[in-house]
Amino acid sequence: MNERTNADVGDYMKTFACTAVILQSVLSLVLSTGLTHSQQMGVGIAYDFVKFTAPAFIFGILFSTIRSNPESTLKNYPNYIRNQWRALFVPTIWWTLAYLLIFPNVQQVTKFNDVGTFLWQFINGNAAPHLWYNTMMLQFIILMPFFWALANYVNNSKVHAWGALIISLVLFFTWIVFYEKQVFHGPHMTDWYLLDRIFVSFFIYGVLGVLTWKFHKTAEKFLKKTWFLFVIAYILIVIWTNKELFSFGFPVLLTNAPYYKISMTLYCLAVIALIASLAFKNIRDDSPVLIVFHFLATYAYRAYLSNVFWLQVIWHLFGESMAKAAHPALSIVVIYLLTWCLSFLSAVLFHTIWSKVKNLIVKPKTAAN
Repeated sequence: MNERTNADVGDYMKTFACTAVILQSVLSLVLSTGLTHSQQMGVGIAYDFVKFTAPAFIFGILFSTIRSNPESTLKNYPNYIRNQWRALFVPTIWWTLAYLLIFPNVQQVTKFNDVGTFLWQFINGNAAPHLWYNTMMLQFIILMPFFWALANYVNNSKVHAWGALIISLVLFFTWIVFYEKQVFHGPHMTDWYLLDRIFVSFFIYGVLGVLTWKFHKTAEKFLKKTWFLFVIAYILIVIWTNKELFSFGFPVLLTNAPYYKISMTLYCLAVIALIASLAFKNIRDDSPVLIVFHFLATYAYRAYLSNVFWLQVIWHLFGESMAKAAHPALSIVVIYLLTWCLSFLSAVLFHTIWSKVKNLIVKPKTAAN
């Protein structure tokens, strides 16, 4: 990895994922404004293109975590979880409160009506459209010792790595087939919907993140030779996923493009491979964009948390009226760019303010001691 900028493949995954997930939020709102069939298809195609965010983010988190915490074990967990509490859990608490108290209209499935339902909405990921992913992602943080154990077990053994990968793939695709038959338009579509935010539905991307770092030199050589095959696979799978989405007819429902299908799983793996190929190339070339990706990745999670909040502000101010009056493509571009800028600007600003506040609090205590 690039020692000068400390940039790695994980930075690319997190930056691309955050950038794409903001577009997902915008597309969902614009789709609700009564578009024509052809316009709905355009939104659906765009949505399928950016339907890789959660897997890429999980891959990126595990890649970077294993890289920066080599040979960690359970004894390192207390310090790790303290750091993650400040970096991930605290921002989650504040933004979840903001959604529930300021924009309760964005809640999913049900609405809170008392203390009990408020707390349930707070933890189950239904406080905003994108927070289901947050509920799932934090499980990986809590379960990090398992991935440390996997990294230590694999170490430099290709036999162990292939064994872990094959077992993981068999278990994962068994789970995906089960979900597709039982939950996605299956008999448990409504009562088992919370399974979409259980870590099991994404664990293969975490395993791949671990293995890619442990064998990053091998992975780089492999992707350098085969990236064009992943481009071909990418194009073919996009056609497949779009055909599946539009087979449900109109109106186009984005819920018919979940991650938990074989087609979408293969699509996400192809996208992850292509992003990793780009990252490895830029690292080899010591590209100036490494600095940009490393900077954006630092604030990607906070920007992700806030994006629906800023989107709601824009939507209520002028976004909805613009989406109904102007061409959908123009509305999507304008609203998306504004949301992206506000999300990252707020992430940088709030982090800077909080850092200064902490310094003011800590210094007097240090002086007193």
